[in-house]
Amino acid sequence: MRIGTGYDVHRLAEGRKLILCGVEIPNEKGLAGHSDADVAVHALMDAMLGALALGDIGKLFPDSDPKYEGADSMKLLAEVIKLAGQEGYVLGNCDITIIAEKPKLSEYIEQMRENLAGAFSCEVSRISVKATTEEGLGLAGEGIGAQAVVLLEKRTLKLYKA
Repeated sequence: MRIGTGYDVHRLAEGRKLILCGVEIPNEKGLAGHSDADVAVHALMDAMLGALALGDIGKLFPDSDPKYEGADSMKLLAEVIKLAGQEGYVLGNCDITIIAEKPKLSEYIEQMRENLAGAFSCEVSRISVKATTEEGLGLAGEGIGAQAVVLLEKRTLKLYKA
């Protein structure tokens, strides 16, 4: 098995949608970034790439490449999942913490978990998404951050004798 951690942060900006784990959340500001700036999925992808010792999303999906401008992070995640599969690994479980002063995210957490479980083709029970504030410290009012931890397991084939 392999364990990886990821961390990402994006500033809040006018005129942008707020998307977290593929869920569009109503808010007066969204996250600034080259792609859709889904900070939680970015942290998750970095955790997976770290577990595989394959660098980070900046290496795989550089913001200098125009083809990633406005990219759907869930589609980028599908590419990272495919890459993990090519390396022989599947998700054991993941744990994501989203750090945001506002908006409150509790009503969106289950949809986030379902979106990620769908991307991994796994049970929702393997996906943890939580949200917290920093009590007015750190990112308060400036942006939203996320930290992710993943466990990737080597895929095994069971052979049965007839």
